[in-house]
Amino acid sequence: MRWVILGALLGLLLAVPQALDLTSAVAAWLACRPTLLAFALGAAARPYLPLMRRWTR
Repeated sequence: MRWVILGALLGLLLAVPQALDLTSAVAAWLACRPTLLAFALGAAARPYLPLMRRWTR
């Protein structure tokens, strides 16, 4: 599914040249907001992190 989305994005960027400007503007806007960027990266990484279990006594 990830590859399909990546292929669709690349196809859109090649088909519509103005989409490259829009994509770079959105990427620059996201880079200026570290809190939003950290949240997005944490949300993307969360399913792959191991679950922490409670300490047993």
